Amino acid sequence: MTIAIDSTVNSELAKRKLAGYQFYREVLGSPKYVVAPMVDQSELAWRRLSRRYGVQLIYTPMINAKIWADSTNKVIRTAFFDLDAGEEGDPTTDRPLIVQFCGNDPEKLLKSAKALEGRCDAVDINLGCPQEIAKKGKYGAFLQDDWELIYKLINILHVNLSIPVTAKFRVFTTVEKTVEYAKMLERAGAQILTCHGRIREQRGQNAGLADWSKIRAVKEAVSVPVFANGNVLFQSDIEDCLRETGCDGVMSAEGQLYNAALFSVTEHTTSSISPSQHPCHADLALEYLDIVKSLKTRTAVSAIKGHLFKIMRPALSRETDLRERLGKIVIKKTGYYSDGALQPYVDVCLEMKERMDRDAKQSEGKNLDELVTIDEATGLRVLPHWLAQPYWRSPKPTVTLGEFSLFR
Repeated sequence: MTIAIDSTVNSELAKRKLAGYQFYREVLGSPKYVVAPMVDQSELAWRRLSRRYGVQLIYTPMINAKIWADSTNKVIRTAFFDLDAGEEGDPTTDRPLIVQFCGNDPEKLLKSAKALEGRCDAVDINLGCPQEIAKKGKYGAFLQDDWELIYKLINILHVNLSIPVTAKFRVFTTVEKTVEYAKMLERAGAQILTCHGRIREQRGQNAGLADWSKIRAVKEAVSVPVFANGNVLFQSDIEDCLRETGCDGVMSAEGQLYNAALFSVTEHTTSSISPSQHPCHADLALEYLDIVKSLKTRTAVSAIKGHLFKIMRPALSRETDLRERLGKIVIKKTGYYSDGALQPYVDVCLEMKERMDRDAKQSEGKNLDELVTIDEATGLRVLPHWLAQPYWRSPKPTVTLGEFSLFR
């Protein structure tokens, strides 16, 4: 399909809509705490849970523009973003929201974005995915060698959508190239930039550290708001990141997946471990399942199981019988969840809560700080196993780590 473009009308549209800091403040509400777009993990149920714990802006999972543009494939389209249920992008319960697309065809990207522009506050282009599937499909971080195409992808949305376009990208090996790249994205029309401080090759066990100095260089070089992404596991990392990068907000992916309360406000406590930021993980798991059950929008089984394994990870390595039970649960993949369909998951989480409450009670009278240990390989704190907390992949032996922390 070829989309007819009236450049005169659309140029006026681009001028009228809010942009840059005006959009960031007046539409988004000046968010500092942002949850990243995560395939099969930043779905509606997780977005609702996240907002309860202080998150101010969330992205949808990445949507493949080429697939979404095929309007005959309703099942797959609904799995990406359920228009019929009417809950995704709802102005009162699922906003502010940015829909993220990946792709390499400007016209298909525009067609897909036009279909959802009324259900979100902006459309984001994924320029950061480093996975093999992105390499095969030529999208994400594997577009970063084709600046002309990237410019077209951003600009066609900037000129033709009634809402802003944003972009999430990874850095290059040099500061100079990273800055020039970011300035090109801004010239193309991106109204917010999210800079992930790792290069394309840094993923999995090779992830290593994100380079906050490159993020700062981007922030200083452009005039639009910038979100920093990378190295945020604990609440203290949030303020450190904002201070060292000068960015307008912090985006978290895995850090927030393992602890949905990462962005919660700290209350006064005699311990450095705040219960509001590190609640019992079994409670978070049960709260998430309650949200899934309440929705008309169907949550993928893979998303549910993935979340539960991540949330309760601190204890699943100890409670191996529960880990095995959780792995073996099979749920019928039709319709939304009712009539006890999720009960096997609930039962595992209830059993986990009973055991965690037991273990926490045995430590009553002790300051939580006394129960914290330090991981020898990374220097990071390991909290009591009943509390929600970050997880980091063990680095390869050749990786040189900082003296005090993997991320310091």
